[in-house]
Amino acid sequence: MKKTQKSRNFLESLGYAFTGIRAVAARERNFKIQIIMGILAIIACIIFRVDAMQFALVAFAIFFVLAMELMNTAIEAVVDLATGGKPHPLAKIAKDAAAGAVLLSSIFAVVVAGVVAMAVVRRFL
Repeated sequence: MKKTQKSRNFLESLGYAFTGIRAVAARERNFKIQIIMGILAIIACIIFRVDAMQFALVAFAIFFVLAMELMNTAIEAVVDLATGGKPHPLAKIAKDAAAGAVLLSSIFAVVVAGVVAMAVVRRFL
């Protein structure tokens, strides 16, 4: 078995990370939707001139959801590789748990959006 060598170059490692993000963006419909929703949320923050702390919370929520989706995709790929795509109760638990992490992060993002939206509305009243 061939031993894989870790990258010793930061830029090379960064390139691998961006390659992974691009691969998930090209293959996962939900990731594309989440990116679009994140961009729309940032545009809304700019239009409604949310303050820096609120913007930071929105940005954190966006990146948290995207990071969870990347982890979900990675876990699904590893589970599929390990099981050969054959159903297994532990594989189902792993995949469902990873999907659950994405769901929880998405709920968090909606809560953040709601809190920021209420603050914006109060400012205009």
